[in-house]
Amino acid sequence: MAEYERDRKAVALTYKEGQYAPQVVAKGYGVAAEAIIACAREAGVYVHQSPELVSQLMQVDLDGEIPPALYRAVAELLAWLHWLEQMEEAK
Repeated sequence: MAEYERDRKAVALTYKEGQYAPQVVAKGYGVAAEAIIACAREAGVYVHQSPELVSQLMQVDLDGEIPPALYRAVAELLAWLHWLEQMEEAK
């Protein structure tokens, strides 16, 4: 894998009411990252670019809950996404 391909990273999270914390459901580098991003866009899921957050989330085990140290960052992102969805619905 070329260095460029290795640099591209993606992590997919899910959070359902009643869960203790968001969960990492997909993660990958290069071609796998591109596939994760493409699937998200096809499903109408917003893709947020935050290299620092992605780097930290890449350390979480697949199907693992995010660590408490990332709660605030992920909560702010989820709140912002919720706000965006509400704005789209209001149009």
